[in-house]
Amino acid sequence: MRSVESPLAAAAARVGDRWSLLLVDALLDGPQRFNDLSQRVVGIAPNILSGRLKQLEADGLVVATRYRARPPRYAYDLTAAGRDLAGALRLLAEWGAGHASAEPVRHQACGTPAELRWYCPTCARAVDEAEASDLRWV
Repeated sequence: MRSVESPLAAAAARVGDRWSLLLVDALLDGPQRFNDLSQRVVGIAPNILSGRLKQLEADGLVVATRYRARPPRYAYDLTAAGRDLAGALRLLAEWGAGHASAEPVRHQACGTPAELRWYCPTCARAVDEAEASDLRWV
């Protein structure tokens, strides 16, 4: 019997390395050129950047648009599927802030640290901590 890949394993296979996550985060602000991404994602080598962009494009998370023919130059932008990762990135950033002495994500209007919560649209209420520990992928 063949085992079914879990949703977490499927996500990790597509964006499970730090460079991919940082590139998606950088692209949430809108289209970027290669050199812009190289500057925004500190420490990424050009060959790694090129490879990750190609992989993200193959996975349908990034689209490359040519803006110059010779030599070929591209601007990179997120697809709708890539933009859907914004919530997951916020959750990871919140976890990182709580475990690495980093500044928490703050509500821009008042400056209060934001809290991310599970919400059930059917029940129209937040899922409490006890219920959240019992959430399972179906």
